[in-house]
Amino acid sequence: MRALSDLDVAGRRVLVRADLNVPLDGETITDDGRIRASLPAIKELAGRGARVIVCAHLGRPKGSPNPKYSLKPVAKRLGELLGTEVAFASDVVGESAAEVTAALADGQVALLENLRFEPGEESKDDSERRAFAQKLAALADLYVGDGFGAVHRKHASVYDVPALLPHAAGPLIAAEVDVLKRLTENPDRPYTVVLGGAKVSDKLGVIANLLTKVDRLLIGGGMAYTFLKAQGHEIGSSLLQEDQIDKVRGFLDEAVKREVELVLPVDVLAATDFAADAPYDVVDATAIPADRQGLDIGPRTRELFAEKLADARTVFWNGPMGVFEFEAFSGGTRAVAEALTRSDAFTVVGGGDSAAAVRRLGLPEDGFSHISTGGGASLEYLEGKTLPGLAALED
Repeated sequence: MRALSDLDVAGRRVLVRADLNVPLDGETITDDGRIRASLPAIKELAGRGARVIVCAHLGRPKGSPNPKYSLKPVAKRLGELLGTEVAFASDVVGESAAEVTAALADGQVALLENLRFEPGEESKDDSERRAFAQKLAALADLYVGDGFGAVHRKHASVYDVPALLPHAAGPLIAAEVDVLKRLTENPDRPYTVVLGGAKVSDKLGVIANLLTKVDRLLIGGGMAYTFLKAQGHEIGSSLLQEDQIDKVRGFLDEAVKREVELVLPVDVLAATDFAADAPYDVVDATAIPADRQGLDIGPRTRELFAEKLADARTVFWNGPMGVFEFEAFSGGTRAVAEALTRSDAFTVVGGGDSAAAVRRLGLPEDGFSHISTGGGASLEYLEGKTLPGLAALED
């Protein structure tokens, strides 16, 4: 992939596909991490005299304008972080976009409205998607792909536009690819992966592929209860994907066959219901009462996981250990994160929930080697899949 430095951008209109899919509470951005991660590419381009046109998606508006998913609050925050006004187009490829982009001077920045307001962005119909891509490409002279969180999607702004314009990978994508290659091609060992989050089904492919690469796999979060059930344990009313039990049993067998140490919780915080103030007890993970549900890993598991991370040389962590949004059930996620900040290993935090947890818990981001913005894209890369957005930048 060509780098940003390979493009002659002075005085030229550069379309930057960024990942600005931030969480919103009304018009308030509750976590601006993805905006901050996009700043290096935008600053470099503006500093080199480009006329920067940023495009991105937010949420799932399903191909039509919806004020709930407008990028207008993002334009305001982006301007605050850049220290300069960011012009905002109230459409994607319409009159406003044409006027706003035509008015840009060298070094100025504009943001287009949500790409997903246009049905062509996500269309499965190649001709409809390409027709939209042509309109988007007509706004610019060059293209920079820098939204790693979207490169696993065969969307117009990610896959089709690079074929229409001279293109390069931005620093965020370049950094993500370098990190993921380090995790998959020749990792320093012991190599330990920590997986959490709600559903086993979200991570079937990555577990299957990682079992061929890692030395140790720690499983927490809601997905752990399907593993415990597969071993025949009582999990009460904890989250369970019953249709995945046979698949999980296969993972357990494969781990033994490959001599991968697969570590499950030994105790959990078992609550009476799913609520921030729910009463709970610490119970053995193998005997959760029928009227209780596990909402976090327990104190012995936190110590066990920290111990299993202590000698690692490479660590990838994806997914919280419990319902970290509830203070009472955030301790497990905090324990894993703090264990990584104490580690001398190459530590990668992958996935939106994990990155959000780090910030929500007030932990120093520089305590980790890399905090990925990739989410699903990172997981698909670790599954060994070809990502359309990366393939489009490579040719």
